[in-house]
Amino acid sequence: MDGTPVSDGTSDESETSAAARPGAEFELREAMTGRASPAKAAVGDKPVFAYLASLPQPQRDIAEALDALAARTLPTLQRSVKWGMAYYGVGDGWCFSSGAFASHVKLMFINGVTLTPVPPVTPVGMGKATRGVELASVADIDERQIADWMRQVTSVPGLGGRKR
Repeated sequence: MDGTPVSDGTSDESETSAAARPGAEFELREAMTGRASPAKAAVGDKPVFAYLASLPQPQRDIAEALDALAARTLPTLQRSVKWGMAYYGVGDGWCFSSGAFASHVKLMFINGVTLTPVPPVTPVGMGKATRGVELASVADIDERQIADWMRQVTSVPGLGGRKR
């Protein structure tokens, strides 16, 4: 969407741009207006871990806790950086994303309108069916509910579940 080339995750060449390395300085946006961060698009665990490590506190702790929850909940988890955010999926596609903003981390579920209960936030610029939650601290993470949403969204054919 943004024209940034995507790495296959096998090369270290561009996976960790200066903005996606630990200690790199960049200003978090207040809201979604294009890319959430300057992190380069790349597929694999390494670029996502670099993106997470580049975040300031408390967003880093929140995003790392969400990443760990996703890994515990979804054994076949796949990771990618797209549009300056961490994207997660299993099977057929990307199912949810996590992006850091100035006052919170936004966890967004693709086709979140189908989840039960429907997550409360309708993110700007993420599609009409996307829903999510805004987390200002690690204490805001409802692990039981978020893990349930992760399992629900990855069971949808074409979004993580097997195509029928």
